[in-house]
Amino acid sequence: MRKVQGGVTAAKGFSAMGVHAGIKKDQKNDMAMIYSRVPCIAAGTFTTNQVKAAPVLWDQKMIYETPYSQAVVCNSGVANACTGEEGMDYCSEMAEIAAEELGIKKNMVLVASTGVIGQQLPIDKIRHGIKMLAPKLRSDQEGGHLAAQAIMTTDTVPKEIAYSFQIGEHTVKIGGMCKGSGMIHPNMCTMLGFITTDINISKHLLYEALSSDVQDTYNMVSVDGDTSTNDTVLLLANGLAGNPKITEKNEDYERFVEALHAVNEFLCKKIAGDGEGATALFEVQVIGGESKEQAKTLAKSIVSSNLVKAMIYGHDANCGRILCAMGYSCARFNPSIVDIYFESRAGKLKIVENGIPTHYSEEKATKILSEQEVTAIADVKMGTCQATAWGCDLTHDYVSINADYRS
Repeated sequence: MRKVQGGVTAAKGFSAMGVHAGIKKDQKNDMAMIYSRVPCIAAGTFTTNQVKAAPVLWDQKMIYETPYSQAVVCNSGVANACTGEEGMDYCSEMAEIAAEELGIKKNMVLVASTGVIGQQLPIDKIRHGIKMLAPKLRSDQEGGHLAAQAIMTTDTVPKEIAYSFQIGEHTVKIGGMCKGSGMIHPNMCTMLGFITTDINISKHLLYEALSSDVQDTYNMVSVDGDTSTNDTVLLLANGLAGNPKITEKNEDYERFVEALHAVNEFLCKKIAGDGEGATALFEVQVIGGESKEQAKTLAKSIVSSNLVKAMIYGHDANCGRILCAMGYSCARFNPSIVDIYFESRAGKLKIVENGIPTHYSEEKATKILSEQEVTAIADVKMGTCQATAWGCDLTHDYVSINADYRS
């Protein structure tokens, strides 16, 4: 497996584009489209929030009830959440217009929205945007990049990645883009993500690969403890790589799973590092766990703690906050044998040994915590299981961004 240039247009047969349709007040791109020249099988994972946005309900129905998908239309600026039947009608209209423009069936169009909750879509601008997008679709890297820009809200950078790998004599590519900066919390799935691949695989295994990998990637990210109404990850596979169809969990399937995980993990870390107002990516590794579930629970509790996140922002190695977060996680462990380390490009430092702070150098700890990527490692010494979670520091800017989000 190797990293290649591009994002959602890296795989054979996919094109994309982003345009400014006038939804946002600035002149930034606010609508995106992804299209495959042949029908795809599709898998999706969606928010567990009981308040589900209209696009989530639309995509769930399309993916679960129709055999193929071929296009995705996404707008930023307005979430189309808490919008009732009118919001669902707009999803249907978005799909219908896109289908007409692309010459495909309406039920082959998936839709997504992100932005302010509780506002109806400016459907006239959406119609105009779709009609602008379809003739401008590009299969090159720039088309994918413009689409990645168009789905951003409070994100500061577009997030995209692609890999290639071999199945026999066939080169398979997989690429993805996502948006996510705020309203991010591990409870599937904390963002909008779109992944495309030209692998030939059964729909059942495509869904199983995605739903399984979500548990160790998107479900392990937390920025602010809020699970969105619109969280969606869509995975489209069009089969154009030409590999023998994967219908069982064999070596070919495992290669695909490895590549999918690489895409998802990269995008997750980009989301965490670009958290609203963040200055640092904060990674938490729990090792020596008695079970995978125990390790995951502890890691998510640490990475989600506002006090720990504020500690990272202040570059203050207040180890008691990490132990406290572990203690209220509901995971059973022995605090008296826990070791905790901080690590970054500036070095590695043990700050807790057997549940008691070590005589570490505060100056060294501050230097380690001042890097843009910081890792906390908690060894609970109960077994061989481990888990990793990703988040960011909590800054003054987070409050500023969200205090006037609608304006």
